[in-house]
Amino acid sequence: MSLHRKERKWQTMSRQRVNWPAISLIAPAVIVLLAIGIYPLLFALDISFRQYQLTKQYLGTGYVGFQNYAAVFNDPLFWQSLLRTGQFFLLTVPLQVVLGVLIALFIDGVRWRPLSFLMRVLLVVPIAVTPTVVGLIGRLLFNRDFGFMNYLLSLINAPPVSWLGEPVPAMLTIALVDIWQWTPFVALVMISGLSMISQDVLESGQLEAGRGWNLFWRVQAPYLLPGLTAVLILRTADILKLFDMVFVLTRGGPGVSTELVSVYIQRVGFRVFDMGVASAQAILLLILCIVLSRGYIRLFYREIEA
Repeated sequence: MSLHRKERKWQTMSRQRVNWPAISLIAPAVIVLLAIGIYPLLFALDISFRQYQLTKQYLGTGYVGFQNYAAVFNDPLFWQSLLRTGQFFLLTVPLQVVLGVLIALFIDGVRWRPLSFLMRVLLVVPIAVTPTVVGLIGRLLFNRDFGFMNYLLSLINAPPVSWLGEPVPAMLTIALVDIWQWTPFVALVMISGLSMISQDVLESGQLEAGRGWNLFWRVQAPYLLPGLTAVLILRTADILKLFDMVFVLTRGGPGVSTELVSVYIQRVGFRVFDMGVASAQAILLLILCIVLSRGYIRLFYREIEA
């Protein structure tokens, strides 16, 4: 009898575990994810091991093993573009974090709710603009002949600057445009971290540490570390795949001074038509992003005790 009871109990539990209504609700999302996310990744991984030339009549003619990856490691142009991407990261992300924290502290200190709500809404505006439109706006602002930036320089009798026509100003230009677009995102993440601090914790911190820098460093900063980790992960992934804004602004020029790694991969895949090597480069970028993300979590993420 006990054996039959256990069998009936197991059958009942197995029927309860299969929640078909829930499965039917999430199935469309899973199918879409597989179609637009998992399948392209597996397809790129597959052709990264093939000799895959778009100009040939028969695509993907046989596997070549790690030959494409060896070509990537021996390609100095790829590493130069990756180095430029790292320089762009160092130009933008630290400043975005500092400005984002300052903006978050300022908005968090505003006690009039309508004004605080309005400032939070305004922070969403740059994020909502598509990168292509951001690039077009940047071309208008930094145009040498009729751009607004050179107009401001003319007010102080300074000579016009060829923002998009010289290597150093071009890199600074795309960095400034990226800072304008994504600093509000960092500020919103930091505001969410500050909102986690209870009034009791804040008041006790003010009694022990006072105000200003001590209060921020000893009480508020620990609550910002999870948000900082998320910001670093998302911004690293975004910069590694940043293409449209840079392509609209400079097309990687002048020369290759602003050719970030994503722009270089596009050139290898759709100008040289070597999709096998381009896919290998993209897979290596994915691995690099995963490694850096794990490093950010180990270095910065801390659990906050309630």
